Amino acid sequence: MTTLEPRVPYTPRELEQLYPKDLQLQLVQILLRHGERSPVSSRFRNAGLPPYWPYCNSARQLTSVIMTTKDWSQWDGLKFRRRLETFGPDDSPVVAAGPKGEYDGICQPGELTDKGRETTLALGERLRHLYVDQLGFMPKLISDADMIYLRATPLTRALESVQQAFWGMYPPNARTASFPPPTILTRSPADETLYPNDGNCRRFAQLSREFAERTAQRWNDAPEMDYLNRKLGKWMPEQSPRVAVDSHPRLSGIMDTLNATLAHGPETRLPSEFYDPKVRAIIDKIGVEEWYAGYQESREYRALGIGALVGDIVGRMTGSVERNGRDGVEEVGGEDGKLGQGRGGEKDLKLALSGCHDTTLAGLLTSLGAFEGEDWPPYTSHVAIELFRKRDAIHNVQMSNSPRQDGAQKSLESKGWFSALFGRAKEAAGRKPESIARKPMTELSEAEKERLEGYFVRIRYNDRPMTVPGCKVSGKHLEGDESFCTLEAFKSITDKYTPRHLRQECVSNLDQSAFPASPQPAGYA
Repeated sequence: MTTLEPRVPYTPRELEQLYPKDLQLQLVQILLRHGERSPVSSRFRNAGLPPYWPYCNSARQLTSVIMTTKDWSQWDGLKFRRRLETFGPDDSPVVAAGPKGEYDGICQPGELTDKGRETTLALGERLRHLYVDQLGFMPKLISDADMIYLRATPLTRALESVQQAFWGMYPPNARTASFPPPTILTRSPADETLYPNDGNCRRFAQLSREFAERTAQRWNDAPEMDYLNRKLGKWMPEQSPRVAVDSHPRLSGIMDTLNATLAHGPETRLPSEFYDPKVRAIIDKIGVEEWYAGYQESREYRALGIGALVGDIVGRMTGSVERNGRDGVEEVGGEDGKLGQGRGGEKDLKLALSGCHDTTLAGLLTSLGAFEGEDWPPYTSHVAIELFRKRDAIHNVQMSNSPRQDGAQKSLESKGWFSALFGRAKEAAGRKPESIARKPMTELSEAEKERLEGYFVRIRYNDRPMTVPGCKVSGKHLEGDESFCTLEAFKSITDKYTPRHLRQECVSNLDQSAFPASPQPAGYA
């Protein structure tokens, strides 16, 4: 529920079992929950919990980018110290202070703490040990980061977490002196898919609300909730005196504060009743049901909550198979002002690191039927989606961008030079050439299906292999290991909830029930 206790590195014997010699690792995509943070809202001050936490020492040494000339030709950095100002007793401004009178290093609500920076840095170091030192999949020294897709949500703690993890994986001594700034992709909140975006999807907000209301109806009068009230009720506010799924603060809000306090020092602890093992177990169980049961039960919930992200993940895998730039390399590569291959000539992506949230990881795993019986994801949890290729597999896919060049040549041969020349210019200005990308398996030609043969997908959650139930069927996994799903089977399963027109689906079915008329279990095609 709180700070992750990572397992020890894989032994040589475990590596042989996890990474069979007849499979070649081709692409790794990692979703990482941000590290430890302060609570997103100040709660339980009546229980002695300080509202301002002194665990964010980055605030002593922040840097802003400064334009130093009016022609934009020169830039510099301004280092500064941040202090928080708040209301005093008579509404006069005062500097916020920590529990021991600290004025510096005070955290904003929901800010990545020193502990969070430490654990995400350590995650990057563990990833380096696995993918660089043990497997030799990634290079020891890099001259640019254009084989690595870096992305984060708009929340600063997610961006800082992915930066810390990247630094841990490739510290300064693992980068050349001429290493250019890495590209980190972000989206506006309206377009964000790295978390379930109920704020910008009306139908998903409706679904979330109805599943939460169902959870409240199931649990608010249950004996388990009575137990929580006997333990915690004395600290609930007068206007909402009973702990409940939908109380104020909500039960999930209580869990947020409880987990944040457990991850940090004794100066910011709640009374001992909050840490009763039974209290924590009940809160976790109900919280998981409230937030993630929808992914298990409803195709629409999966599609609107996490389907767009899953479509991106699978699209990068098919792009890696086709070697057509759609694996993400064109997004992170190119000189300033241009898209294209990597600045060091990279034509293929090898690794993706995305800074996101607990709801991302649990939503993804639950939608695949791979989260049953799991607790709430701890801070700095991660999911690794690994794409493998059979070493003896034969594919008719070109190993470079030559298919586009060959197509242009055929165009010149079949058309007159004038029409071919200007036709190519017009095509270049339009959409990219056709590829598998998000095209469902049911719409693929036989030639396109053949391209996916010999590829396997494996998911590891906090270094534990997870199994997708729909991949357990004979012929849909690597012989002898059900955790290796064939790419065809994996794509068939995710196709079922990958939206084709997300914005349109977000405003559809608003007059319909949130609950499907018949079972729609997760993890099956």
